[in-house]
Amino acid sequence: MQKILSFLFIGLVFTFSTYSQKPKTYSSADIYQAVQKLNFLGTALYIAAHPDDENTRLISYLSNEVKARTGYLSLTRGDGGQNLIGAELRELLGVLRTQELLAARRVDGGEQFFSRANDFGFSKHPDETLEIWNKDEVLSDVVWVIRNFKPDVIINRFDHRSPGTTHGHHTSSAMLSVEAFDLVNDKNSYPEQLKYTDLWQPERMFFNTSWWFYGSQEKFEEANKSKMLSVDIGTYYPTLGQSNNEIASIARSQHLSQGFGGISARGSEKEYIELLKGSFPRNNTIFDGINTTWGRVEGGEAIAEILLDIEANFNFKNPSEHLADLAKAYQLISNLKDDYWREIKLEEIKKIIEACSGLFIEATTAQASAVPGENISINASIINRSSSNITLKNISISPSDVVQIISKKLENNKFITTNQKITIPENSEYTAPYWLKEEGTLGMYKAPQLLRGKPETPRLVKATFTINIEGVSIPFEKNIVYKFSKPDKGEIYQPFEILPRVSTSVANKVIIFSDEKSKDIPVTITSGADNISGNIHLKYNSGWNVSPQQIDFSIAKKGDTKTVIFTVTPPADENQETITPIIKIDGKEYTQELVTIAYDHIPTQSVLLPASFKVVRLNIKKTGENIAYVAGAGDEVPESLRQIGYTVTVIQPENISSGYLKNFDAVVMGIRAYNIHESLKFKQHILLNYVKEGGNLIVQYNTAGRNGLGMDNLAPYLLQLSRDRVTDENAEVTFNAPNNPLLNTPNKISQNDFTGWVQERGLYFPDKWGEEFTSIFSMHDKGESKKDGSLLVAPYGKGYYIYSGLSFFRELPAGVPGAYKIFANMLSIGKEESTNLNPIKG
Repeated sequence: MQKILSFLFIGLVFTFSTYSQKPKTYSSADIYQAVQKLNFLGTALYIAAHPDDENTRLISYLSNEVKARTGYLSLTRGDGGQNLIGAELRELLGVLRTQELLAARRVDGGEQFFSRANDFGFSKHPDETLEIWNKDEVLSDVVWVIRNFKPDVIINRFDHRSPGTTHGHHTSSAMLSVEAFDLVNDKNSYPEQLKYTDLWQPERMFFNTSWWFYGSQEKFEEANKSKMLSVDIGTYYPTLGQSNNEIASIARSQHLSQGFGGISARGSEKEYIELLKGSFPRNNTIFDGINTTWGRVEGGEAIAEILLDIEANFNFKNPSEHLADLAKAYQLISNLKDDYWREIKLEEIKKIIEACSGLFIEATTAQASAVPGENISINASIINRSSSNITLKNISISPSDVVQIISKKLENNKFITTNQKITIPENSEYTAPYWLKEEGTLGMYKAPQLLRGKPETPRLVKATFTINIEGVSIPFEKNIVYKFSKPDKGEIYQPFEILPRVSTSVANKVIIFSDEKSKDIPVTITSGADNISGNIHLKYNSGWNVSPQQIDFSIAKKGDTKTVIFTVTPPADENQETITPIIKIDGKEYTQELVTIAYDHIPTQSVLLPASFKVVRLNIKKTGENIAYVAGAGDEVPESLRQIGYTVTVIQPENISSGYLKNFDAVVMGIRAYNIHESLKFKQHILLNYVKEGGNLIVQYNTAGRNGLGMDNLAPYLLQLSRDRVTDENAEVTFNAPNNPLLNTPNKISQNDFTGWVQERGLYFPDKWGEEFTSIFSMHDKGESKKDGSLLVAPYGKGYYIYSGLSFFRELPAGVPGAYKIFANMLSIGKEESTNLNPIKG
């Protein structure tokens, strides 16, 4: 039985830009580079855990110097990290980082894959990681990607032999890769996959080592390198006008949400890989002994004769001279019996033919989205910018049955545009990240077999242009895109989406009721089509009251919104509930929120999530009213504090002055504020003087590199940051200073206030502090010594300085009652009489 090809094969450096990017133009040098890659039949797969783990220098080297088909398998999408450019966290951050990886691959020439593993946060040991991930399921995904991608060589970013010495996700990625190496060619391992793919056996496996894994440059110099290869990843490509490490730096800089925008590197630099499995290359080249020529496949000799001649005699001035030979080679490749190389090389040569002929092909709409059942108009455009014999035979639009017969010769530089109308099928699935369509677990997303590994959901609406070039019929498939312009940005391309008829949202995903008073909850309804009418109600359990029970609505124009108000009354006692807005239109229910992620460096993303929101009845007390919040790496703490009645003003470092701060009862520094704003080091004396004069300063976690924060006055006393953290959100908490006001005033803190925490207890705790500080809590992960630095407080002058590594930026938006009470106590300290600091020294 013929196998179903489950991966969409694409080119490497010569990959056309994705959905929202303008179509890329290619120079003769780009085409020549693609021809070289066309003549190399070898594959390499790089494997690591997170979006920022990939070694873009080595990926670029393999793709651009070696010319190998190169992929990066990131086991997670980076969902558990922080976001330096916006408010997206968790699932939304995973979508953003997925697109940043794809942007990086468009630069360095690699392809991108993922497993279903969820980045649940920092893990100290692979035992914990593999238990939460479900080892067998993630291992099956690694086997699946290898069986489909068929790498000759696998390179691990991390060392499988060092559990417990680095992030548990890191070591786990290497352990799973090593195990998968021995399973991919075993018919008894995950046999259900073999309905869609074949067994495979990579030739060798490496570990991408460096001095970092040895602790120092000196130790690495002394290490036994008999099983290591070294490659110069600083090689210069004259035809591209760039060095490999320049390309890699640009690729790395696509990770803007992690603050990786940097300066390009240049010059010779070595990268080392250590052999783990397979035969050691004899000539210091990664693919030594592996046939990477056209002789690898039956019938390849005739193809090589044509394509090697094109490479040797490439016409940089007029690449279209090679079209007749390329068309012949295309026919020969079409007849290959090897399914894998046939599909890959067909896509590569089609892109070369398209570029050599100067063909510009696109299919666009004048609308960004449509709903199932809607009629849309598609403009198909094509131009031949060569003197070659090219005829447009027909244009077909899927998923419709529309085929437009053209049969027209494409004259040199004469533009042809046609228009077709299609109906989006009623049963069409919405455009959304496939791994978010079903609710997963803490450690795993869900996905059907044929989508596993893919970086994103394949687009449904496509146009196929069947073109006769020098007597050979070739299909060119294009995704339908939305094309428009803005006066300040010019021409813009955006993905065309299939979206629900209506979506709904509530601004705050967690709403805090600090007393028994009712709150009016605005619910926004957004129309995905014209002339929408129906009704909306809120689904909830007993204990809470909502009025009215139902609201009718109508919206005339697509894209318009209507806001309706429900009054929600909480119970008298503390309580938590999830409320779901449900819209009914013609008997069909809609319960999703549409979230748009839009940044200039990635394609615009539409994400559908449950529209549910959480309501929390919280008996909380507080003192003080006005809070200044200095924004850091992006978090929702200010809005969370507003929910419990504080007036929060978000200020920028340049606004910090002694006179201005007098207006506030407390100043809170956002997460990583000192990492983000270097200017804060020049404002710190003002902040500390504010404390001395009677204010409260709360500093949330910052990270300290090898040289610290570059300032010696983060606190008024000795305070040394570390990488100490407690990753178990259920870790036992000991109260070190039970009489301290932070545990008593105005809210009494108990062990119950540490239930329901998410992802972690805290991170980047100080490990050394002056005797002036009081340690409030002690906690630790399993098998570790206690950590006392999660929350420290010290009086300074008339006020109080507090440093907190507790993960309030996660707990407050999640509606954790205890986190609100502790934070309220921090803001309130000193506003009422307090005694006894009971110091515990670091």
